[in-house]
Amino acid sequence: MIRVPADAENAHSSSVESCPSLRDVHSINPTQLMARIESYEGREKKGISDVRRTFCLFVTFDLLFITLLWIIELNVKGGIETTLEKEVLHYDYSSSYFDIFLLAVFRFKVLILAYAMCRLRHWWAIAFTTAVTSAFLLAKVIISQLFSQGAFGYVLPIISFILAWIETWFLDFKVLPQEAEEENRFLIAQDASERALLHPGVLSDGQFYSPPESVAGS
Repeated sequence: MIRVPADAENAHSSSVESCPSLRDVHSINPTQLMARIESYEGREKKGISDVRRTFCLFVTFDLLFITLLWIIELNVKGGIETTLEKEVLHYDYSSSYFDIFLLAVFRFKVLILAYAMCRLRHWWAIAFTTAVTSAFLLAKVIISQLFSQGAFGYVLPIISFILAWIETWFLDFKVLPQEAEEENRFLIAQDASERALLHPGVLSDGQFYSPPESVAGS
């Protein structure tokens, strides 16, 4: 009897353990795999994932919240019509909040276009909007005279800055990783279903039987 060396036997066993065996593939239920694949395909047909839809809702909230604060600021200063004419028609960079509202509109348009309509799976669009927002707000706070105009001189720039960075965090740490994970699960399930269909399960011992004895001379 030929004795296999211990090193060769250990190497063979480790290689076998590192690769998925056919028995594991055969143990997968093809019906469950096909149901899982159909569920993933149904999500793709919807066009947008749940976490991406939540991100788009937050971007919309950003615009509406900044708009609400700006309207409140217009009322506090002595009426919407008078203050609106002063801040829009006679725009002054050092004292007007109209540019902060336009900054929120800019973020909304770019992010909805990139991540809702074009379904972009990259961070460059959110990085661009956050960089523009941060640079503009820092320059406005340093150069303008917002702090001398009461509480809104602090509230609007700070909230706009915070919301822009929350959007960046949410997309980078929630939306993109979760969508990538779902796509990997779909590919793994699809590959496993193809293996299960190409290599049907091995028949168990109970499925083997002996045919009945034939009649002599038949």
